[in-house]
Amino acid sequence: MSVGTTVPTGIEILAPAEPRFDAILTREALAFLGELHRAFEPRRRELLAARMACQRRIEAGELPDFLPETQVIRSGTWQIAPLPASLQRRRVEITGPVDRKMMINALNSGADAYMADFEDSNTPSWRNQLQGQINLRDAVRGTITLEAGGKHYRLNDTVATLLVRPRGWHLLERHVSVDGQSISGSLFDFGLAFFHNAREQIARGAGPYFYLPKLESRHEARLWNDVFILAQEALDVPVGTIKATVLIETVLAAFQMHEILYELREHSAGLNAGRWDYLFSAIKKFSGQENFCLADRSELTMEAPFMRAYALELVRTCHCHGAPAIGGMSALIPIKNDPAANERALRGVRHDKARDARDGFDGGWVAHPGLVQPALDEFVKVLGSRPHQRGVVPPGRCTAADLLDFRPERPITEAGLRNDINVAIHYMGSWLAGTGCVPIHNLMEDAATAEIARSQVWQWVHSSKGVLDDGRKIDAVLVRRYIAEELQRIESLIGATGASTGTYAHAARLLEGLCLAPVFVEFLTLPMYGMLSDEPAV
Repeated sequence: MSVGTTVPTGIEILAPAEPRFDAILTREALAFLGELHRAFEPRRRELLAARMACQRRIEAGELPDFLPETQVIRSGTWQIAPLPASLQRRRVEITGPVDRKMMINALNSGADAYMADFEDSNTPSWRNQLQGQINLRDAVRGTITLEAGGKHYRLNDTVATLLVRPRGWHLLERHVSVDGQSISGSLFDFGLAFFHNAREQIARGAGPYFYLPKLESRHEARLWNDVFILAQEALDVPVGTIKATVLIETVLAAFQMHEILYELREHSAGLNAGRWDYLFSAIKKFSGQENFCLADRSELTMEAPFMRAYALELVRTCHCHGAPAIGGMSALIPIKNDPAANERALRGVRHDKARDARDGFDGGWVAHPGLVQPALDEFVKVLGSRPHQRGVVPPGRCTAADLLDFRPERPITEAGLRNDINVAIHYMGSWLAGTGCVPIHNLMEDAATAEIARSQVWQWVHSSKGVLDDGRKIDAVLVRRYIAEELQRIESLIGATGASTGTYAHAARLLEGLCLAPVFVEFLTLPMYGMLSDEPAV
């Protein structure tokens, strides 16, 4: 394939051209991507190898701990660089995929900030990634509009501050190669967003701002910091203009929060408690240890000991260094045509945000515009007219044992097992069809919650503790039976809406392979990406 532009030497585009893609894949933008790849791909690969080596040590019985060699950073009085006015007030942030309607509605939602997500809530088809970049460029310039369903969508005069989440370091963009190697999905998403929008955002006084996912160490944060420096120098943007919030969504990163802030201190916009990926990370990292087991997903709330320790330590870390602490996502969404169920959902959101506000968080996430005001109300009760509460440092001290206090272990129920299987099939089938953010059972599910679901099933199958509360061992026979039954339920549900059910059987087969594989597959998006058509619906 080729785009309608001259491609720089060494760069190849392995995907079809479509209208407006040329405006994103310009020769200059591709050359910039090539520069990023050549400068940082070797280090990216080294860091991914370091992840695997660390995992092998954990499987051999080693437990993570705070690093003795960085004690001076954890105890230091250093502060991150001052934040711009547009990042001072972040009481409620809304997140969602980069499709055009979602972007307009999120920016208009009344939230203080919107995270445009190229990662967990987005299926990374070529069309979705490029159309997302087009939508991003139009949104930054205030020109984004949409005619759909007889309605006209446009931006309000006042909109949320925009932040962009690129894909994690482990993901590739298979449609672009540099010197024969696929480019990192992180560098592809970041590079195009920065190249096309940084100067415009600076002129408008709000950007370029980013969210950084899936980091596991300070060295991965340092890599991002070096990417930022090179990018700013290449485009003649003052170093320190980029601001980035790191999602603490891996157990290993929780032991290096001070260090991650320190590495990015010139570019830091704080940390976020990425709770669902954090749960997945805990299961993934320790599921090979015989004494590790977690209860049904519904029991794994922010009140669980290890989640409570992680949240409070994140606030302490951030506020000790003058950085924002942003709370994680409540997966609840409004429920139409059922006032009682809707009120229960709103009660859950209010409880979640009230706890975060009391704990000292400066803001929190929601996944639906209808939840912005209820979430905001809870933060206003604590903050009043203040934009944040960075002066609040929770008392106490977090130990390694606190972060590794993996409770509760029980109950594990048939309903919980079936729910995990149902959610995983439903989400994976939607993802393969091109939609990466899916309402399922009145919760907004993304790749992180699907990861929790399938990793729990794998762990229960492979652990002697994987026993239902009625005494049955969770094994391959039981899992295959429930996969077949839940697939039938999903296909009946989806079929009743008139939508295609073609991808759900593929998802069920993949889930069976993932859950029964002798070795845990690190990310379900990796095998799914290989199954993804280049032409999914947007």
